[in-house]
Amino acid sequence: MPDSADTEESLVTDPVDDTSTDEVPSVLTALYRGEVDRVTTWRGRLDQTTNWTVTIIAAVLTWVFSSPDNPHYLLLIGMLTVMTFHAVESRRYQRYDVWRARVRLLERNVFAAAIDPANRADHDDWREELGADLRRPAFKSPFVEAYARRYRRVYLPLQTVLLIAWIVRLTVFGADQGPLATASVVQIPGSVVVGAVVAVYGAMAVIAFWPRERKATGEMYDRDMEGDWKP
Repeated sequence: MPDSADTEESLVTDPVDDTSTDEVPSVLTALYRGEVDRVTTWRGRLDQTTNWTVTIIAAVLTWVFSSPDNPHYLLLIGMLTVMTFHAVESRRYQRYDVWRARVRLLERNVFAAAIDPANRADHDDWREELGADLRRPAFKSPFVEAYARRYRRVYLPLQTVLLIAWIVRLTVFGADQGPLATASVVQIPGSVVVGAVVAVYGAMAVIAFWPRERKATGEMYDRDMEGDWKP
């Protein structure tokens, strides 16, 4: 008869694995479905922010150009509003990239390996990486990178539309006084306002286009050729 103390010690030092090998595929399938649902949800939130931005820009442009008496600084307020939405969307993109990275990890190392005749995964330690990320989720891309990517893809043309509209508003509607005089806001001289706009746009361009090491995965942007395989 084994000693009761030895039995208790073996239960502590050798715990029973509750997850059998047969349960792993079903667990990964359920995890994949859940992560895809998260990706879809956060993708919708990104689109929602962009839709609100476009709506605000359309409303501001319609109001400012509906009458020569409407103040031009509403376009400046529109620029600040778009910048705020841009920052919010960058934070949302960071969270979206977390779930997207998990989906791609499963697709590359589970589904691709199952279909590949060689049955090989891209990463030998993908289970450890996924398990660590499930225990302690972390952003895959810093805020500056998310900010730059959303600016280049979405907010650069939107901010450009507002900038062109502001320039047209100053030059066409303020032909009698001159652009600098028309650009003044309350007691702030027009030269200061123009300088501030140029500085802000220049800072955003530097953040967006400054060369940096990419942190987030970008398989579609790293391929040397387009259309290697078409369905």
